Order: sequence, then C-alpha cells, then structure tokens
Amino acid sequence: MTDKELFELMEKRLYTGLLCDVMDEMGLRNQAMNINIRPLEETSVMAGRAKTILAVDVYEVVDEPYKVEIAALDSIKEDEIPVICTNSSSNNGIWGELLSTATRMRGGRGAVVDGLMRDTKKIREMGFPVFSAGYKPLDSKGRGLVIDFDCPVVAGGIRVLPGDVIFADFDGVVVVPKDIIHEVVKKALDKLEMENHSRNELLEGKLLQDVYDKYGVL
Repeated sequence: MTDKELFELMEKRLYTGLLCDVMDEMGLRNQAMNINIRPLEETSVMAGRAKTILAVDVYEVVDEPYKVEIAALDSIKEDEIPVICTNSSSNNGIWGELLSTATRMRGGRGAVVDGLMRDTKKIREMGFPVFSAGYKPLDSKGRGLVIDFDCPVVAGGIRVLPGDVIFADFDGVVVVPKDIIHEVVKKALDKLEMENHSRNELLEGKLLQDVYDKYGVL
C-alpha cells in the first residue's frame, strides 16, 4: 500500500480516538497534541507524513528573514504535512494563505501549527486543512524565524520526528511513530469492526455490560 492509499484509507475510515486507543494498548499513552490545537474548519480530517519545521521568536528584522522558511516549504514532498513548532508562540501568525498554497501545490495534505495563523478567510476558501492554536494578523517578519526543518521537534507537547504520521480531526491531532504506522492502522481497523458490532447490538437493546463482555471495546 502506498502512502497516498494509506492516508486516504485513514481519512475515510479512522478517527483520532481509535488511534489513541490502539496506541494506549501498545504502551504509547501520550500521542495527542495539546487541546488548544484546533482545526480551522470543524469538518477537517487529514493524514500524512510529518514535515517538521522549527521556528523561534525574534525581536528584530534579520537579514533574509524568510530564507529557511522558503527552503522548508519548497522541499515539501507529496503527502506530507508541515508541522511547525513555534514553542507555543503567540508572537505572530506564522502560517498563512501563501504557505498553504505552496504546500498544496507541492502535494501537501494540510498543516499543523503549535502557534498562530492568519489569512483564515482565504484558507477557508481554499478548503485547505490547518490545525493551529489560534489566530493573529501580524506577520512573522521581525517576530518569528524558521531556523531549521526536517529535525525533531516538540509540537503541541508531543515529540515529532520527520516522517511520523499525523492524523487529525475535530477531536485533536495525533502523532503515530513512523515505525509502527502499519501495525497501528491494522489494529485500528480491527477495533473499528468490533465497535461496529458493539453499536449494532446496543441498538438492538442489549445491555452495555453484555456487549462489552463479548467484544471488549468501549
């Protein structure tokens, strides 16, 4: 299965709670980003490989303030999701319409920002999924600076490595380590099947305890 097929399957059939349940059972009990990372659109669902980007606050306009940022965006590969670590900055709206456009044209599937974004009207019109901690119209120039990319980051309280899988929906943003993604998805699909059986039997009027004893999911 290609990455594109995998991510389309995840977006169509899975949800964040299911992935978290599976990883709980595997001993990975803290794979969901902080609760303030929210979707621009309630219906947004996205899955893709993490394209990690590291930014810091600055307090003066430096020479070539967009140099590393541009290099990062231009190196995005198909089915990647930029994950921007700002260390939860509220200094500027580091993500906007043009970065969303550039990401989409490189084949990116969305973006996650642990800081703020802007140009929300334009991004909504694009239908491009972005999850962020809020909004601020100030540009990053002289306020925020991308200093590295394709490096380990901590975004929304979770350590993210390049190539880890990001899955996000209205409930939040989940990080699946790249080495276990296929195992997690298989177990999630299996659990989904059991949940479907449980729901059907509950709709038939069976007791929750009896259904839980039979399928072991809740």
